[in-house]
Amino acid sequence: MDAVELIRKQIDWCQSEGVEILCCPEAVLGGLADYTARPTEIAIDVESGQLSAVLTPLASDTVTTILGFTEISGTGQLYNSAAVFHKGAVVGLYRKLHPAIRKSIYQAGDRTPVFRVDGLTFGIVICNDSNYPEPARVMASQGATALFVPTNNGLPLEKAEVVADARNADIARARENRVSVIRADVAGRTADLVSYGSSGIVDPEGTVLQSARRLTEDLLVADLDTAPRENLWTTGSA
Repeated sequence: MDAVELIRKQIDWCQSEGVEILCCPEAVLGGLADYTARPTEIAIDVESGQLSAVLTPLASDTVTTILGFTEISGTGQLYNSAAVFHKGAVVGLYRKLHPAIRKSIYQAGDRTPVFRVDGLTFGIVICNDSNYPEPARVMASQGATALFVPTNNGLPLEKAEVVADARNADIARARENRVSVIRADVAGRTADLVSYGSSGIVDPEGTVLQSARRLTEDLLVADLDTAPRENLWTTGSA
């Protein structure tokens, strides 16, 4: 609930400034289950209405929020998920396709949905998913003009310098698919982990419009082009 209070403050700011979509980091609610001794204690059930109840304080008539969390299914499987919360209701859900490079407690998702909110059609990929061209390509082929990337790059110090890799992935996905790419990462240090913060906004040409300050809480804002465009993957002769 501490995270919910922090997110509510950001939503209030977005409302006052006319920002329509707020993307939060991966697992912003409860943290990553891979780093938790009792992962089911932070897991949230969507089908029972538990997620909707947790998100009720974040309801807004003007701001749609994308939030990462650990989802538990009716059969007890855990998913690294992101919810689209729009006008007090969960209107969409994405499950991470590639939970970890090596090993993870999370099950892999198997769908690449797109979502439409107030004239913007967008997709969501979570952290490591952005290293794979296929999810973004499929979402763009379904009409997505923006790709949101909730991320949690809290890593051991010797592995933490990944900002350049994340930005290069964002630029590649943007250029390949002619979409805006918006990444929201955690930033800061704990006793065991550090994230330098790879949050950033890249336009469809691959130009970096905004990038976060290192190790610092930040809020990045940019106008997105919502007009449909031809996808580079589908142009040319067969």
